[in-house]
Amino acid sequence: MARKLAATVGYRYIDSGAMYRAVTLYALDHDFIGADGLPDVEAVVNALPSVKIDFAVQPDGTQHTLLNGVDVETEIRRLRVSNAVSPIAAIPEVRHALVAMQQALGTERGIVMDGRDIGTVVFPDAELKIFVDASAETRAQRRFKELLEKGSAVSYEEVLANVVHRDHIDTTREESPLRRADDAVALDNSTMTVEEQDAWLLARFNEAVSR
Repeated sequence: MARKLAATVGYRYIDSGAMYRAVTLYALDHDFIGADGLPDVEAVVNALPSVKIDFAVQPDGTQHTLLNGVDVETEIRRLRVSNAVSPIAAIPEVRHALVAMQQALGTERGIVMDGRDIGTVVFPDAELKIFVDASAETRAQRRFKELLEKGSAVSYEEVLANVVHRDHIDTTREESPLRRADDAVALDNSTMTVEEQDAWLLARFNEAVSR
């Protein structure tokens, strides 16, 4: 949804969640996350200067995430990363480092950014904030379909459990918890088609830029 709006209006799209996933992948590949799913916080924090994240637009127009110059777009979408990302994202030093990076990206040109703390922490003065929600079951079904299309061997039950678990961690963490900003426009897209939500968002964008 955010990516489509950015392409339509000529803004840059930034997937903030991909940045947290990239740090998580780095932590997994360097054994900074134990069998219990909990990260070695000190090791993760000490490694942050070695983690370089960038984005590259592909010939087909899609945007891929680069971790230290390597395309990791496929890897960061796998369930093993999804299962580990929320504890990594809850580390204050990780959030501070990535928020600074996201804010720097926002100074370059008009952007559309999605993520769980964009309207409350990263860009509290953004011209337009949308808080998008849907039931956990709906989001899990969409994610399950996406993973199957990418060839991942997962079950719907696994994906739903991950969605519920991440929601709990992200809404209860002390650092930048997931919540709706007071001035955000709410959208429940549970029963909307892709075309309907895209049209709704473009209308909100046009209203914002005309003010």
